[in-house]
Amino acid sequence: MVFKDTMHIGNLEQFEGTDVTPGEISKRKDFLQFRDADIERLLEIRQFSQEHVESIVEEFYHHLLSFPDTKEFFRDPRVLARVKKAQIDYFNQLTAGNYSDDYVRGRLKIGRVHQNIGLSFDTYLGAYRRYLESFFLRLFDAYRSEPEKAVNSFLSMLKLVFLDISLAMDSYLRTIRLQTEAIRELATPVLQVRQGLLISPIIGLIDTQRARQLTESILRSIREQRAKVVVIDITGVPLVDSKVANHLVQTVEAARLMGAMVILTGISPEIAQTLVVLGVNLSTVRTVGDLQGGLEEAERYLGYRLVKDDKATPFQS
Repeated sequence: MVFKDTMHIGNLEQFEGTDVTPGEISKRKDFLQFRDADIERLLEIRQFSQEHVESIVEEFYHHLLSFPDTKEFFRDPRVLARVKKAQIDYFNQLTAGNYSDDYVRGRLKIGRVHQNIGLSFDTYLGAYRRYLESFFLRLFDAYRSEPEKAVNSFLSMLKLVFLDISLAMDSYLRTIRLQTEAIRELATPVLQVRQGLLISPIIGLIDTQRARQLTESILRSIREQRAKVVVIDITGVPLVDSKVANHLVQTVEAARLMGAMVILTGISPEIAQTLVVLGVNLSTVRTVGDLQGGLEEAERYLGYRLVKDDKATPFQS
């Protein structure tokens, strides 16, 4: 009996809404050693699975709902009923014998559902362990006279479940990465003050990855806004190590090659002392004490002059 068609992988495009490709899924199956023999074993226990699926799911949710945090997710009985039905459908697909692209799409969708309801990954893994234990105990009892078959069937199930867990992890990790990138974008904005002048106020710790992202944002903004001066303010940065400092120096040099000058403002006494101790060479970096001074320096460089208007009308609320 041959089951190759059920494991067929299509083109190399990514599955919608993920970074996963069919080729990647094929590699994971190979790594897990999920073969035709495993598919055959799962098909052989399909009737057993269908007979026990409801009791396994009920036991699974009895355990899941014993925890206050997860119980809150399913306080609406209608939601719980829908989720149980979806879980039964999921369980039945484990022994359906078809684990191609549609199967993968369904697993990725389930991962997104778990994430959308706020189910933590540690809870997800703990629940899965209970789920597998319940399945194994029933399987071993049903095939007591054939213990080797019970063990081999469970191992085949375990391979498939590990594939499913990896797909759920893809959903979780992709969202975490997107959220991290969004936070970094918000935390390191590059704003246009006037024609030719950009400002980038930085708040919080700067690691190597964030420093790299800052450089990319500044250089991209210089090109798009045709900027001549960029003021980087690090007043809100509590600590800068040698790697980050050297990265800032590289940013200054890269901006200079693009025809823009960088002014670094807001260096605290603590950071200044640290950079001196570390021996970081900032001789090529133009520094000013505070943001106001940096903006005034930038405007002088651009040829602007601030003049007080004595006839200006006072602001009234």
